Amino acid sequence: ISVYAAPERWYLALLGFAEHFRTSSPPKIRLCVHCLQAVFQFKPPQRIEARTHLQLGSVLYHHTKNSELARSHLEKAWFISQQVPQFEDVKFEAASILSELFCQQNLVDSAKPLLRKAIQISQQTPYWHCRLLFQLAQLHTLEKDLVSACDLLGVGAEYARVVGSEYTRALFLLSKGMLLLMERKLGEVHPLLTLCGTIVENWQGNPIQKESLRVFFLVLQVTHYLDAGQVKSVKPCLKQLQQCIQTISTLHDDEILPSNPADLFHWLPKEHMCVLVYLVTVMHSMQAGYLEKAQKYTDKALMQLEKLKMLDCSPILSTFQVILLEHIIMCRLVTGHKATALQEISQVCQLCQQSPRLFTNHAAQLHTLLGLYCISVNCMDNAEAQFTTALRLTTHQELWTYIVTNLASVYIREGNRHQELYSLLERINPDHNFPVRRFLRETLKMSNAEDLNRLTACSLVLLGHIFYVLGNHRESNNMVVPAMQLASKIPDMSVQLWSSALLKDLNKALGNTMDAHEAAQMHQNFSQQLLQDHIAACSLPEHNLISWTDGPPPVQIQAQNGPTTSLASLL
Repeated sequence: ISVYAAPERWYLALLGFAEHFRTSSPPKIRLCVHCLQAVFQFKPPQRIEARTHLQLGSVLYHHTKNSELARSHLEKAWFISQQVPQFEDVKFEAASILSELFCQQNLVDSAKPLLRKAIQISQQTPYWHCRLLFQLAQLHTLEKDLVSACDLLGVGAEYARVVGSEYTRALFLLSKGMLLLMERKLGEVHPLLTLCGTIVENWQGNPIQKESLRVFFLVLQVTHYLDAGQVKSVKPCLKQLQQCIQTISTLHDDEILPSNPADLFHWLPKEHMCVLVYLVTVMHSMQAGYLEKAQKYTDKALMQLEKLKMLDCSPILSTFQVILLEHIIMCRLVTGHKATALQEISQVCQLCQQSPRLFTNHAAQLHTLLGLYCISVNCMDNAEAQFTTALRLTTHQELWTYIVTNLASVYIREGNRHQELYSLLERINPDHNFPVRRFLRETLKMSNAEDLNRLTACSLVLLGHIFYVLGNHRESNNMVVPAMQLASKIPDMSVQLWSSALLKDLNKALGNTMDAHEAAQMHQNFSQQLLQDHIAACSLPEHNLISWTDGPPPVQIQAQNGPTTSLASLL
């Protein structure tokens, strides 16, 4: 190509070659980079120079590990494009990718001023202004600075309103609502969700965009109810959410672009939304004590995730997978399937090994699950060590309380830890207002009102036990029989075991020999099942995870009798 040819000809030729190599199967990135670098030999005008630096930076960032060279090209693209009038796309894309690269290199303090500058100069370009606001808000969220993130989302919502984009205004407000829920600022959540509901219902636009806003809105409503333990009150919302996702799956993606550039956003791909709806359904089923239903929806969601992960490496999919596994592990421990729970805990370990951020966000939950497993196999010292580790790793108030109450149950079972138990109870309930019988009756009333089956079953069997010890056999029987029925429906193996033991003693005391024999037989069956599962779990190489209390999850687990077994071979 002649150096003196019109710039378009040599430039378009090199660009065509570069794109051909980039999209080859497999991509020939080295050749693509050579073609783009050749552009500089022609001393191109500033517009072509800046765009080529952006293309090189983007290719190197996304397809190679050469982040220093990528950074150099992106910085040049950002610097040159600011001197070229009407060059918004190149300028702001360079700022966006460069700040992503900074975050990847843990240079968050370089990313923030860059994004602030880009936000400041992009006010005449609605799409980029909104996108950069979302990006900086996400950066603050990852740093756990939710106040700054909420402020930015508020700014974005007002900007979207001014430029006439009610759709993107709703996205900003729903994102802010999500962060307010995370911060437990419930007083601010209610009016915000009410406003969002009105905006979503009134917005007339692309049906898929409208339904995806409704899914976002309903997911927030459902999680808000579940956070408060209101599993009965949430049912209408959950039903609406499930209908909404069915509607979305029947709609075709229209290729018609919105007329307002500020509307060029979508919350999640519909396949991801589908998994998310399964996930909140699992959360609901588990809290309500419908564990077989939780199992069914977990299986569906995990199958869908496996398919999606073959084509999509989005980190949110691994997050969904870990949360689903965390829920199903708790279900397994309740239903008496400890060996399966342990194998699923090791799957969570494996997922966390692949992503340090995932591990940071889920380490406390992982150690809590190991603590619960340790209790189920009667390894109380390990349970204490796991819960102590989890407490060290969490700042989340509800999780902290959950861990401390489980640690208290370990001290109670050990029987000789009164001092530690009292100091723990002091931390949980500093006011000492523990009138146990009224307290349990109150629990029963609350759990009954919201269909919290497991809580109801546990409260009934405990009250039944108290009445039995007090010698009030009739009242004890009135509690234990419904506890047994409910526990069978869940099914909750430990409450079934406890209830059958009480029924055996109760019927013996009441002289009901046949019923006492039947209860004894039931107790024997439950004990056998639990014992077999206990032996199976403890003989797995993953059982050694109970000793892990420090650092990232172990890559390999030493088998108890034999060679080292890698996690991969066990899954």
